[in-house]
Amino acid sequence: MEDRIKKTVMEEAKKRGLFLEQEEKESNSDITEMISLLFHSRTQTHTFHLQTESYAEHIALQGYYDGIVPLVDTIVESYQGKYGIVKGYKSYPLVEYKGVETSINFLKKTCDKVTELRDCCDDTWFQNEVDNVCTLLNQTLYKLKFLK
Repeated sequence: MEDRIKKTVMEEAKKRGLFLEQEEKESNSDITEMISLLFHSRTQTHTFHLQTESYAEHIALQGYYDGIVPLVDTIVESYQGKYGIVKGYKSYPLVEYKGVETSINFLKKTCDKVTELRDCCDDTWFQNEVDNVCTLLNQTLYKLKFLK
């Protein structure tokens, strides 16, 4: 009787997204890392935006942090619609701004990591949304490097 009750409770918890099997947690870790990194990139670029003395960099970074939030929302909401709620978000320390190279290096590393993690989901619609993030990252890098 007790085992049947435990099983019923566990099934209900899984249905409600309150409990994940170990393999589900592991398969979910790359998407969680990607989303956490993109949330962090929004905050980090906003702090760079507030610290730069370059108007061109100020505007380029604003374009990024304004643009990344709707892209991340689309990725998370569509992923969750198919696979369930993403949990276990991480936070990262902020990097101290030391000039435009700080912003460029940060966005390059973010782009590299997003590219590395993109295989967390093979669906073409998901890959398309990740491409949109990479487009925004590279567009911002172009503005930081060449528009002074």
